[in-house]
Amino acid sequence: MTQQLRTSRAARSWARVSTRTTPLAAPGLDPAPDPTLAQARCDDLRDRHTAGLTRLMTSRDDLRGVHALADLVDDAVRWSA
Repeated sequence: MTQQLRTSRAARSWARVSTRTTPLAAPGLDPAPDPTLAQARCDDLRDRHTAGLTRLMTSRDDLRGVHALADLVDDAVRWSA
């Protein structure tokens, strides 16, 4: 009975370790994020958000005046084109 408990406890522990989705950092590797990559991601997200908001505001005229920031972004895109 004791051996069975040890085995099942070890199996549970191994299952927890083996199902991790993020790999642990390897020793010697620099875990610091690349600032240019982070800035590129931020720029891409902002561009996609602006494009989606402009598409939504173009297709739905009834949304005008509902949210001031959405109106500001829509006007800025329209005037910069």
